Amino acid sequence: MNNTKLILIEGLPGSGKSTTAQLTNEILNEMNIDTELFLEGNFEHPADYQAVSYFTASEFTDLIAHYKEFESLIISCTIKRKDDYLLLRNKLREKKLPDEFLSKIRKNDIYELPLELHIELITEKWEQFRDDALNGNKIFIFDCSFIQNPVTIGMIKYGASNVVVINFIMRLAEIIESLNPILIYVDQADIERSFKLAIETRPGEWFNGFMDYYNNQAFGKKLHAKGIEGTLAILKARNQLESQIFEGLEMSKIKIDNSKFEKEKYKTRLIEILQDAFFSVENPRTK
Repeated sequence: MNNTKLILIEGLPGSGKSTTAQLTNEILNEMNIDTELFLEGNFEHPADYQAVSYFTASEFTDLIAHYKEFESLIISCTIKRKDDYLLLRNKLREKKLPDEFLSKIRKNDIYELPLELHIELITEKWEQFRDDALNGNKIFIFDCSFIQNPVTIGMIKYGASNVVVINFIMRLAEIIESLNPILIYVDQADIERSFKLAIETRPGEWFNGFMDYYNNQAFGKKLHAKGIEGTLAILKARNQLESQIFEGLEMSKIKIDNSKFEKEKYKTRLIEILQDAFFSVENPRTK
């Protein structure tokens, strides 16, 4: 059995990433392999920040001064980092707090920070995760945090160059190299078909929010993206970049076609991939 400690599931929205991550977790458990699965949006994600706000020392002092009545609560939900602070908004969810306060701290979300600072914080988080994972026996399964998140913040939100986005992801790849990661990229032969199927099967607010975000960030504005066709144009550009990233990564990796959405056949293919990865004599780099 190999010494992989991390499986990365990536692909475009609507490709079946979350299903693949869940099936991977299920299959490995059936193989008596101890795993921990983190889907997109998990507040406890060990290598990402969900609902976390960043404050410099002066910003944090001002926040406390302005909301003195919440000082003890704010401090109890805050982690000190070097000379700055990370406020875990998830821990405030069940508290009755003024909308003004919640709106103010959301503006400092780590995914709203300038790209350079965002990259610094995320990179540090991945380093912490690597160190912790090396000391344990579990295999972690991450849904979309390795490629999708950097591409979304870099390319989609800020319109950064491909070089900046690729360098960000390659740095993450260097960090996790000692975990011997396996990348499973969920592929779709027809991006438009799979995305429109996702629209049909998911709540309307998901699509409206997704389309609004894609079309109105820096990359979408550059393309003058409008409506579903604009969103699809951005997705196709993202697909080209992610294909380039995939080809450039030097780790165990494989693309798996999920165009037909036939769950049982798809699971059989995943079983073959995982058995080969974990129980073959050799674990060659694959494409």
